Amino acid sequence: MERGELRGVVALDGPSGTGKSTVARRLATQLGARYLDTGAMYRAATVAVLRAGVDPTDADRVRDTVARADLRVTTDPQAQATTLDGEDVSAEIRGQEVTTAVSPVSAVKEVRAQLVAQQRSIIATALAEAGGIVVEGRDIGTTVAPDAGLKVYLTASAQARAERRTRQDTAAGRQATVDATLADVRRRDNYDSTRAVSPAMAAEDAVELDTTHLDLPGVLAELLAMVEDRGLRAVPTGSSREH
Repeated sequence: MERGELRGVVALDGPSGTGKSTVARRLATQLGARYLDTGAMYRAATVAVLRAGVDPTDADRVRDTVARADLRVTTDPQAQATTLDGEDVSAEIRGQEVTTAVSPVSAVKEVRAQLVAQQRSIIATALAEAGGIVVEGRDIGTTVAPDAGLKVYLTASAQARAERRTRQDTAAGRQATVDATLADVRRRDNYDSTRAVSPAMAAEDAVELDTTHLDLPGVLAELLAMVEDRGLRAVPTGSSREH
């Protein structure tokens, strides 16, 4: 991938269902930047735990299992894939079993330390090779990339997030109801915001963006304006930008 228009790191944080993944990929694609889905890494770690028959709440066994796993993600926003020990698990990580177990797995401090170190390495490589990267998750602005040039915390009402996730799951062929998804959204919100290590929260210098009543083009437009305002967009040599 050639160097794109983004210069630096855009950190997108927020709970499930706020549109982080979709808009992060779109933003990275439009700016010719790399893209990192940190949540996919924690989900792949959870697949490793479940395949090993380990109780997700057994912190010691979870730590040891994830330490042995080879977790990798691609950073091309148009060809994002997640692998575990060489196997593509991009579809499996979105299943309900993984969704239910990912919070306790991601709460293990050694797991977070391992994956944060890997995430920082991925970011460094992306900056050197492409000039910029859009990173999304729950602790990017506070822990993974505290020096990001732009930090945005996406929010939305629990009901709106549940409805979005239900539509996504249904479209992907997974069984889901709004009521069940809403209960899961609230459970994960509570778990992730109260965990001892890197709780999900907005960085002090993050811009909060409520997406409850915004569609995808609307969120993307807001983010592009923020990138421009921060001076993080550069036009590649030999090209011109439409105004």
